[in-house]
Amino acid sequence: MSDAASILEILSRAVPTVRLESVEVGDSMPTIYVPVEHLVETCRALRDTPELRFALLVDLLPVDYLPREPRYEIVYLMASLGMAGFGGTPRRLRVKVRVPGGDGVQVPSVSGVWPAAAWSEREAYDLFGIHFSGHPDMRRLLMPEDWEGHPLRKDYPVQIKMPVKTYEPLQVSQDEFVASIEATRERARND
Repeated sequence: MSDAASILEILSRAVPTVRLESVEVGDSMPTIYVPVEHLVETCRALRDTPELRFALLVDLLPVDYLPREPRYEIVYLMASLGMAGFGGTPRRLRVKVRVPGGDGVQVPSVSGVWPAAAWSEREAYDLFGIHFSGHPDMRRLLMPEDWEGHPLRKDYPVQIKMPVKTYEPLQVSQDEFVASIEATRERARND
């Protein structure tokens, strides 16, 4: 039985009402799709089920598939450490959630399951405009508060409408240039 199948079997017992989907991606990391409305309970089961114990959320990555619908996928990369109390075997897992496009994109926050998710969720909000409901501090992280739009969306306008700034090179006379070099050499000799 593949690692994805064994994880899916254990997870299906932990959350029997959730319809989970396993996919083969071509690499060694098992991948499952979780419906967005069951994300938090599935993540809690992944963390708390003794055979799994995915105690570490490594990263959370949004992907924009414009013009496809559902437009977004959020990829959660997690690890089970395989130590006493943290699952029997070290494992990695990729959990994907399909998120429709449009205004008011909402995904439940998993920061209550893994506090480390809070930073990545803010980053996803800032750069993609995906709002994480239940997040303790949903505000911009990288862009200024007055920034318009979300720059990693595929439909974000890339034309910059600012005047081009040109700078004059620093002009020094020949005597000033020679004096600067001599002063630098003198400092080097004294050190």
